[in-house]
Amino acid sequence: MAVLGSDKLTLLDWARRVDPDGKIAAVAETLNHYNEILDDVTFIEGNLPTGHKVSVRASLPTPTWRLLNQGVVRTKSTTNQITETCGMLEAYSEVDKDLASLNGNTSDFRYTEDLAHIEAMNQEFSSVFIYGDTSVDPEKFVGLAPRYYATTGATTSTNVISAGGSGSDNTSMWLVGWSPSTITGIFPKGSKAGLSVDDLGLQTVYDADLKPFQAYRTHFQWKCGIAVRDWRYIVRICNIDISDLETSGDASDTSSNLLKFMSQAIDKLPPNGTIKPVFYCSNRVRAMIRVKLFNKSNTYITLEDWLSPISGLKRPTLAFQGIAIRRIDEITVTESVIS
Repeated sequence: MAVLGSDKLTLLDWARRVDPDGKIAAVAETLNHYNEILDDVTFIEGNLPTGHKVSVRASLPTPTWRLLNQGVVRTKSTTNQITETCGMLEAYSEVDKDLASLNGNTSDFRYTEDLAHIEAMNQEFSSVFIYGDTSVDPEKFVGLAPRYYATTGATTSTNVISAGGSGSDNTSMWLVGWSPSTITGIFPKGSKAGLSVDDLGLQTVYDADLKPFQAYRTHFQWKCGIAVRDWRYIVRICNIDISDLETSGDASDTSSNLLKFMSQAIDKLPPNGTIKPVFYCSNRVRAMIRVKLFNKSNTYITLEDWLSPISGLKRPTLAFQGIAIRRIDEITVTESVIS
């Protein structure tokens, strides 16, 4: 027997979305996350139907100190090509025709369900942006963590800073220098940028027992990935022991000197006036950075009004030396120790 309510809206779901006066209720989106990366990431069209191929300088030519009557050795630079792939994130919303029309406001009822799907896709993108690993989930794209995975022995290790945590409640903070020539979001060649929402209207769909019924369908699709053209513009501060960090400002303060590591991260970025540097961390890390605002000697942590490119509104934003500190709820506080 099919289990009702697992992937189909039921009368109980309808009752929970309708006010006593019969109007669609404003749903309190208690499951929404803050993923402010969407305020910063820029997207470019890839040069491949499946992603984007970039050329990276692998070596420089060697100049010659020449003596009189001696020639110059011919040398050249070399380049490597890296292919960054995109993933296809999709979902369908199906709302039974009779259920949607119970209160005579079909579009509003469908809209409440569509919002939930969009929020779920935003959360999934943010999670994969940090932790996506195609060696484990080949259908996704490669995120940041699999690229910056060791403090020694890897090409990117120079940009991995350990905050000294050794327990099981570690987290990371990221500094990303956004620009089309350093790190950017990508979408496949010939496709559309961003989340695509298509109202497919009334269709015949099937339940788990393959019995047909009429339902309104909405299709959600997001073809996306990231291209890291220059790995030097991303810095990971790892091994931040969250329980120790949350003693910041207490009489028994055992927190790591996070501001020191953030300062080191900034100086690891090559000088480039065209990038947009942004710090990303979990809400628990940002809360502890905010504590530094109460320190009278603090001159580096500020609260500034920054304009959101999505909403067009200004909102208070925490910043360190003028660099915004954004919140990504998909950054976990249960990371393994990076060694």
